[in-house]
Amino acid sequence: MAGHSKFKNIMHRKGAQDKKRSALFSKLSREITIAAKMGTPDPDMNPRLRAAVLAARAQSMPKDNIERAINKASMGDADNYEEIRYEGFGPAGVSLIIEALTDNRNRTATNVRTAVSKNGGNLGASGSVSHGFDRMGLITYPASAGDADKVFEAALEAGAEDVSSSEDGHEIWTAIDGLHEVAKLLEATLGESEGAKLAWRPQNMISVGEGDAATLFKLLDALDDDDDVQTVWGNYDIPDEVMAKLG
Repeated sequence: MAGHSKFKNIMHRKGAQDKKRSALFSKLSREITIAAKMGTPDPDMNPRLRAAVLAARAQSMPKDNIERAINKASMGDADNYEEIRYEGFGPAGVSLIIEALTDNRNRTATNVRTAVSKNGGNLGASGSVSHGFDRMGLITYPASAGDADKVFEAALEAGAEDVSSSEDGHEIWTAIDGLHEVAKLLEATLGESEGAKLAWRPQNMISVGEGDAATLFKLLDALDDDDDVQTVWGNYDIPDEVMAKLG
C-alpha cells in the first residue's frame, strides 16, 4: 500500500463545491432518492444510500434536504431515472468515464456528446476506455482526519488496498466487495468519512500541459453544468506548476 495519486474526480476539484452549490445539492439529492428507491430507506441497512448521505453531509447539505430526498423515494414520488455510463477521450488523449442519472436517455446523450466534442474530445464506444481503469471502492477523508502515517495505519488495519495522501486530503482504495466493511472500520478510528462509493481508478496517468489543461477544465465544467451528469472520472495528472498558472 503505497503511492500518491493526484487523481481527483470533478466533484472534488477546488472551488467546484462553492461555485455550484445549488446544482451540486440537486445531484446529491437525486443520488439519495435513487439509492433509497433501489433499497431500503434506512442508511444503516442500505450501503449505497449511506454513501450518498455521507457525500451530502460532506458538502454541508442541510439535514432537511437529505430527509426530503429519502422521503421522496419512500412516497413513490421519485422519477424513473436510469444509470448510464459514457466513455471517451478529452484533450491530450486523456480517458474519461462519465456517469449519469437520467430520465431522458436521448437528451443526456446529446448534451454529453456536445460538451465533449466542443471542448477537444470525443466519445467512444462502451468499453473503449474503462479497460484502463480498475473498478474499486473509494473512501475519502479530509486532511484534518490525521497525518499520512495515521491514515495509512488505520487503512492497513481496516483491510484497505491502497492509500494516497496530500494536502487536499486522503483517498483510501478498497476492493469492491470490501468497501462498506472497510468504511465501517475506518469510522471507528478516523471518524465519519466525506464519502464512500464505487469509483474508477486509472491504471496509468497522463500528464497534461497548460494549453490542454485549460481546455480540459472547460470540458469538465461543461459536464459538471449538466444536471444529469453525476460524476466524471479521468486519468489526467496536472502538474502543480501548470495548476499555479491556471489559477
